[in-house]
Amino acid sequence: MEDIRTIHIGGDHAGFELKAEIIRFLEKKDYEVIDHGAYELDSNDDYPDFVLPVAIAVAEDTNSRGIILGGSGQGEAMVANRVQGIRATVFYGEPEYSDESIINLSRHHNDANILSIGARFVTEEEALEAIDMWLETAFSGEERHVRRISKIDEMDSYSDGE
Repeated sequence: MEDIRTIHIGGDHAGFELKAEIIRFLEKKDYEVIDHGAYELDSNDDYPDFVLPVAIAVAEDTNSRGIILGGSGQGEAMVANRVQGIRATVFYGEPEYSDESIINLSRHHNDANILSIGARFVTEEEALEAIDMWLETAFSGEERHVRRISKIDEMDSYSDGE
């Protein structure tokens, strides 16, 4: 199992308070947490300003992971997934955590390296429990999953006519 000890984190106003709790939670577990903002609550801020630096940092340091936060987590994941080498998954709650949960499968099958949390849809407890499972779940390394991830990672960009 990989030994991830660095977590990059960032999010906008919708995830601002939850981000502070997540940082405390991770630091208590001896993770090095690098906060990419927002550093103050501003209801007019824009999530790409905080998410893109997280995605770039994780893409450059494959021994780290990222956590990004916003209202739904959807737009945040879209931004992160534009960075080559990033595989962001969205979490906005599950009825129970199991081997078949999105959190587990995103790591086990997809080697997700960024977790995008929809802060308006989860409690602090749900978010922390999901983060714990996500950080503790290893990538399976099965050939079919490695092959699929390689195809994703080899994509540079796609547009009509290219």
